[in-house]
Amino acid sequence: MTATTFSANGRKSSSGDPVTPPVLRSRRLRAARAGAIALPLTFLGLFFLWPVGTLLWRGLSEGSGDALASERTWAAFGTTITLALAGTVGSLVLGLGAAWALYRVRWRGQAYARALVTVPFVLPTVVVAVAFGALLRPSGLLGFLGLDQGIVPIVAALVFFNVSVVVRIVGGTWASLDPGTAIAARTLGASRWTAFRRITLPALGPGIAAAAAIVFLFCSTSFGIVLILGGTRTNTLETEIWLEVKQFLDLNTAATLALLQVVVVALTLAIAGWAQSRRERALKRTRMDGTRSATRADLRLVTLALAPSALLVGLPLVGLVERSLHTRSGWGFANYASLLTIPERSNLPVPVWRAAVNSLEAAAIATSVAFLFGLILAAAISRSRRARWLDAVAMLPLGVSAVIVGLGILLTLYRPLPGGFDFGDPRILVPAAQAVVALPLVVRSLVPTLRSISPELRSAAATLGANPRRVWWLVDWPILRRPTGVALGLAFAVSLGEFGATSFATRPDHPTLPTAIYRLLSRPGIESVGTAFAACVLLAFLTSAVMMVAERWHGKEAVSW
Repeated sequence: MTATTFSANGRKSSSGDPVTPPVLRSRRLRAARAGAIALPLTFLGLFFLWPVGTLLWRGLSEGSGDALASERTWAAFGTTITLALAGTVGSLVLGLGAAWALYRVRWRGQAYARALVTVPFVLPTVVVAVAFGALLRPSGLLGFLGLDQGIVPIVAALVFFNVSVVVRIVGGTWASLDPGTAIAARTLGASRWTAFRRITLPALGPGIAAAAAIVFLFCSTSFGIVLILGGTRTNTLETEIWLEVKQFLDLNTAATLALLQVVVVALTLAIAGWAQSRRERALKRTRMDGTRSATRADLRLVTLALAPSALLVGLPLVGLVERSLHTRSGWGFANYASLLTIPERSNLPVPVWRAAVNSLEAAAIATSVAFLFGLILAAAISRSRRARWLDAVAMLPLGVSAVIVGLGILLTLYRPLPGGFDFGDPRILVPAAQAVVALPLVVRSLVPTLRSISPELRSAAATLGANPRRVWWLVDWPILRRPTGVALGLAFAVSLGEFGATSFATRPDHPTLPTAIYRLLSRPGIESVGTAFAACVLLAFLTSAVMMVAERWHGKEAVSW
């Protein structure tokens, strides 16, 4: 066997076969990578940066003074902050105990419990709002409490939606803590509470701060929950933007409110980034398996810790199903049968099943786009520490509410563009808007795993003659396969239930399932409302099934938020 050697010009091997010169091959590889990175950047520029930039510029240049001086604007701002703070505190109170039960001790069935806790986070906000409305209405399961008015239902729904974020982030931190220090304190006579307060709680501080900042961000940008449960009584910046466009046709005021919302989100993101960096540094210092098998005493505490979260998650869904079976003539499946026809006395021009098909089609396209572009960005970010700017660009959609993205798309892309391009088709704009929303989740799910791959493995495969595609298939993909399931599941579930951007990007004759549900709810009549509840159950089932499949694919690894 003869060794392969390069000639002086690097064009042929000793056997006479053509060989690409190393320098030229390196240049081609860099050019291919640059071209690949240009694809997601172009997508973000067209469907995110341009629409949002245009909207913010309009808010700065046209009549912002009147909107900022309005008492209605600052009332909406105050309500936004109040609801976000209340939702954050409630999520922390319920989430800390559940985080211990699901991540600090090990017990049979824990993986399924973790999956069930994750489900509320990916449920569409429309479904969550309708479920709490059904639970707390005067004839609902908890109607005797008289809490169907005011901000209590909204806060409860925000906690339902975000408690899984606290469980994931704090639980991951808790599982990595060294239990030795707390055990030593107990040995020296400290009570369980004292050891927790003085040792464990300070160690959990970075994780709690990161979780609180992220939950505050999600609560402050909640749209569907406030719109459905608050109606015209409770307005936040998100719902006020929607009202200014849909009811008052005042785009200038909406743009100004969007600018104010961006400022709130930017400050929250800065705090979240600082808290997350502290958490990552703490995890690097103390990374270990601090879990242990649960004892009988632990199992009693696990039951007590999970009971509030189980009630919070279970009761609204039970109320939702109960209300969907209630018809004018009693109990039955008539509301589900009406999903196959155009509901009477409704403003919905197509059957609900057609809206469900529209949602599935759009979500499939959005997931494909978000995963492809997210994988490209994640690979580029993980291979170079100098790619922080790329990471920041990829995370930008996470820092802008979906309502602002949708309004920006409405202002810029629903018209013919120079060169004859016309994107004003909901079959294009709806998946594009959903992909923009899902892209940061895909990147954040894949980057930690890609960074964990040793460069020496890639170098060894390349030394043995594998080309870059072969290196990726043999080295990267086997490690990336599990987080890919979570990335695809999150992207599909978020796209399927997306309401904020979709409400602006879609058209009346091409509704998605969330927009169809809202239109049915806005029409009085027991038939329309019953059909809306049945559609909510369908949407909840679809998103839950997607996430259960993703969790099963993912196995025992934890999601990286």
